[in-house]
This record gives sequence, structure tokens and C-alpha cells, in this order.
Amino acid sequence: MREACLAGQHDFGENRVQEGLQKIGETAGMSIRWHLLGHLQTNKARKAAQAFAAVQSVDSVELLHKLDAAAADSQRALELLIQVDLAREATKFGIPADEVPRLLEAAAGCRAARVVGLMTLPPAPDAPEDSRPWFRQLRDLRDEWVASGFPAAMLAELSMGMSGDFEVAVQEGATIVRVGSAIFGSR
Repeated sequence: MREACLAGQHDFGENRVQEGLQKIGETAGMSIRWHLLGHLQTNKARKAAQAFAAVQSVDSVELLHKLDAAAADSQRALELLIQVDLAREATKFGIPADEVPRLLEAAAGCRAARVVGLMTLPPAPDAPEDSRPWFRQLRDLRDEWVASGFPAAMLAELSMGMSGDFEVAVQEGATIVRVGSAIFGSR
């Protein structure tokens, strides 16, 4: 991570709060913006809001409110992405697409946290092209919500694509890709 940061990479992600806190401590003083990517339980919202610059896995109004309150209490700005569950896989988290507008409406009242976009995890692809319909669907939903009146600033980022399919994600409009294993290897 230090080498990547020195080479100009400043946004890093972690899937677990505890592992992220350890890495944040180990890289204190470096110009790193930490993103929490994995599922966040509401009981860990305070720790996450105090340590991470962004949480990409918001999937409920309750979690949104807890993150906002913790960020306000800590006098920190916090960026949030709504994790949208498009495939409805039992092993993945996220909010169903038809519930996203309700979450966006709730986000308009946040004091310290700010929704800046959407994130999705498609089913594990056999080939990168298999992810394209999921990425296109998220982009199309974002465009529909902006057209219906939600602020474009709340939907500016699209976090989609990982090491195996990020090129397809970029072609479909990704502004954030998660390529940790391609750079750092498998866990």
C-alpha cells in the first residue's frame, strides 16, 4: 500500500471494519482516503464513520441515519454510496432497486454524511462480459433517478467492477472500480 500511495494511488478500500481500522492505523500520516466496501452492520456504524472517508455499502435508512449521526458527532464529512442489490443473490447485501428512491429522499436530510453515488456487486462472472447487463442496469437506473428529479450530485459516482471485469464496468460508466486483487494479489 505504501508503494502504491507513493506512486500516486490515494483511494484504498477494505471490506471489514476491523481490518480497515488496523490498516488505517498502520498508514497514519499518509495521504490515503479509505473506503469501506463490505457490508456494514449498524452496530459498527460509529467506528466506520469516524475512520473511513467513504462507505460504499449503505443499504438501509437506519444505517444511513446512524452513519450521518456518527459523522456529525465526530465533525467529519462522510461520503456514502448506496449498495444496490440487482441480482437478489442470497449471499450478497444491498437494497433492492425499487427502494433506492426512499433512501435517496432520506439522504437529503443528512447533516454530515453525503450520498454521492451507487455501488453494485453482480453475480461472479465466468467471463467479464457476463457483468455488462448488471453494470448497464445500474447506470440506467441512475439516469432514470436523475431524470426524475434526484440531484445529480447524489448519483455522480458509480462503483462497479472488480479485478476480473473492471474494463467492462468502465465501458458502462463506472467512475470507481475495485481492483485490489489485481494489484495486491488474493487475500
